[in-house]
Amino acid sequence: MKKLGIGLIATLAVFLIGLLGYLGILLAGNYVIDEKKLVMNSATQLVDEGGEIITKLYFENREPVSIDDIPDHVQEAFVATEDSRFYDHHGLDVKAIGRALYRDILAGKKVEGGSTITQQLAKNVFLTNDKSWLRKTKEAVIAINLERNYSKKKILEMYLNQIYFGHGAYGIQSASMLFFNKPVSELSVEEGAMLAGLPKAPSNYSPINHPEESKERRDLVLSLMEKQDYLTPKEAVRLQGKTLSLDVAEVTKEAAFLTYIDMTLQEAKTRFNLSNEEVLRGGYKIVVPMDKDLQKAAYEQFQNGKLFPGSDPNNPPQGALSMMDAKSGGVVAVQGGRDYVQKGLNHVTSKRQPGSAFKPIAVYGPAIEKKEYSPYTLLKDEKTDYDGYSPSNYNNQYAGQLSLYDAVRVSANAPAVWLLNEIGISYSKSFLEKSGLSIEDNDLKIALGGIDKGVSPFEMMEAYRPFAQEGKHVDPYFISKLYNNDGKVVGEAKQEEEKVYSKQTAWYMTRILEGVVKNGTATSGEADVAIAGKTGTTSYEGVSGGSRDAWFVGFTPDLVGAVWMGYDRTTESQYLTGGSEYPVQLFKKVVNTSIDENSTKEFSKPSGLKDMEKPITLPKVNDLKADFDFLYGLPAVKLNWTASSDDRIVYHIYEIKDGERKKIAEVEGKGEYTRNSISFFGSVSYQVVPYNPLTEQEGEASNEASVSLFDRFKGNEEEKEDKKIEEKQVNE
Repeated sequence: MKKLGIGLIATLAVFLIGLLGYLGILLAGNYVIDEKKLVMNSATQLVDEGGEIITKLYFENREPVSIDDIPDHVQEAFVATEDSRFYDHHGLDVKAIGRALYRDILAGKKVEGGSTITQQLAKNVFLTNDKSWLRKTKEAVIAINLERNYSKKKILEMYLNQIYFGHGAYGIQSASMLFFNKPVSELSVEEGAMLAGLPKAPSNYSPINHPEESKERRDLVLSLMEKQDYLTPKEAVRLQGKTLSLDVAEVTKEAAFLTYIDMTLQEAKTRFNLSNEEVLRGGYKIVVPMDKDLQKAAYEQFQNGKLFPGSDPNNPPQGALSMMDAKSGGVVAVQGGRDYVQKGLNHVTSKRQPGSAFKPIAVYGPAIEKKEYSPYTLLKDEKTDYDGYSPSNYNNQYAGQLSLYDAVRVSANAPAVWLLNEIGISYSKSFLEKSGLSIEDNDLKIALGGIDKGVSPFEMMEAYRPFAQEGKHVDPYFISKLYNNDGKVVGEAKQEEEKVYSKQTAWYMTRILEGVVKNGTATSGEADVAIAGKTGTTSYEGVSGGSRDAWFVGFTPDLVGAVWMGYDRTTESQYLTGGSEYPVQLFKKVVNTSIDENSTKEFSKPSGLKDMEKPITLPKVNDLKADFDFLYGLPAVKLNWTASSDDRIVYHIYEIKDGERKKIAEVEGKGEYTRNSISFFGSVSYQVVPYNPLTEQEGEASNEASVSLFDRFKGNEEEKEDKKIEEKQVNE
């Protein structure tokens, strides 16, 4: 009895120790399992508005997929290869462990693993890759507890989504898209078998780098599937006879997209409170309005050294381009520099002096909105001093007066400053603020883009948008819609337009700026679409003819954009050797790539608005002639000259008699006039002066043409004498 009692006590002790050990394992497992680690890093997709993938953003290129979307034959391939008793054990396969232990003892070192799929998941998620006994103990503890907390189905799902397949692909879905360019749900048996053979040694069995080794490994997996009754012998043989049949669709980051990606990540942070790390881990789908053709065209043109004229051939100038959809405000292309690197200096958001490109938004748009000014209102074009500030025209020539249209077209400085002084600085700045620009400056230099802190190409693009879209401002955006990894919309661009100008002002400015491109400072280059815009150049005082900044800001019926060129730091050895004609050419080359049969090629006047009359160019009359004539039997003077084809031009007729010049008539659209009240004594001369009814401005006076009654009578007598002589000669 005593021995029986001792044995019973010993048995109970062993049972208690075992029970406590098991409870210890369970408790330890609960302690070491951090369920947050089971949330896997997932690749975020950047897609265009047509749903086409632009690129992926990730720490690990992974697209988690439900086990229900993974075909049974794919699951069976992995089970047959990695853990044939997966559905029978509770985290640890004792037989496999015993076999591995036996071989390790024979070899005198760790040579074979007996890890189950659950153990591999535990190791990959929670532990390191070292082969110590301590790590194996932790792995076993975690595996047992994973089996307690999750179903076999869920564990296999996590495993298949977690493992690495090589070439940057994590998880079965990314691997399927990478190697076969199709979702895992469409994988065939042999394709699933090939993927099942990769995790053991992704580099050695890569079907891209080592196709023969990959096929041998795949065929081994098919044999294992046949051995475990997932395939019949006949099926295995037939499948082993197939080639790998790859359709590689590796996603790469194009250099052309780098600026756009960075600015998209920045918007995710500022507008949707998503850190870069969260975007790279969170498996989001970000829909962006990028136009890939435009984006690539911008990048290609930025590699064209002929478009970037600089003094230092070893260090060419930099540049920036920003372009958005005129209607939606979605940014379609950005280029932050000629050699832009991720997270580097982004010239799209760098502030520079805008020069004359600032005039339309700081002066002319606000002035026309005031209703006191129209496109053909005459502005003062004289060298004027404003309390010590005396701006000059670039050529130091002054016309006295220029129409608003011509002042913009030829980019005269004096009229712009005069007009800003007339409308007021605070009035001007109120329009700048509504256009998205907030500046601290409070002096007349604003008219010429003299901004202390400068403005960025992105801001200039935004500020020009009201001209293109009926006077309304909208915030540009990079993210149209944001989906989380469950496919739920968690953010989207909600655009609210704000009125800056009336529709009439916006249309007038469109026509004025179109004139700049057709007949002004922006004629350089060829465009396949109507363009309106303004150039800007800031000169470098250190070198004659040198420039600091060159700009073009403009729009087509569909796009609004800004281009800047210059050195980050202008010096006597580094400066622009060309002006705004170069950004004009670049802008036109880029927008030309967007033109197709669906493009709007001409600006269309909104209904109910007045169109701006075409500008009038006054001719120079130098062939005025005056002859005697008779009108109703009375002597008269008939004037003739070559009239312009523009029949809107009015000709003022002046009579000059006894040193006095007097306007006697005006003629519209034709080159003749008859004066029926003439002097019989002395000589009278006449002049014709073209007159522009749009600007109410006279042009240059013609040559003088004179005639006298005495000369006419003398001419008649001479004609009679000549006739008598001719008759006498005939009679003889």
